[in-house]
Amino acid sequence: MNDSFDDLQQSYGRCLARRGFIERFYEIFMARHPDIEAMFARTDFQKQRLALRRGISVAILHAGGSAMVERTCAGMAGVHAREGRAPVPPELYPHWIESLLQAVAEFDEDADTRLLARWRQAMSRMVDFFVQRY
Repeated sequence: MNDSFDDLQQSYGRCLARRGFIERFYEIFMARHPDIEAMFARTDFQKQRLALRRGISVAILHAGGSAMVERTCAGMAGVHAREGRAPVPPELYPHWIESLLQAVAEFDEDADTRLLARWRQAMSRMVDFFVQRY
């Protein structure tokens, strides 16, 4: 039986329904490690926020085993690979996951320990995919 992570899609919808979720994620993320903020020095945040919105949706679908997003995931992993245009060292991904979990906990009124563990499980699948392609 496949797990489609529908509960995460619903949680993500609740997060996005409250203004400022993506912006709050970036505040948390950039404060977590001194190398992270510098990685975004030349970033167009309007585009970046849209990319993250889409990326989280793709990550949830990927975690659920959707073949629809395979090409998109490979493209995203390529961007963040060692030779990509925005490389992300694997040791920074735990900060990304923890930042996302904190933002979800702040923005989803239904977030509890179980749901946050599900978020961690799903996002870890995407992070593992990225790290393997680094």
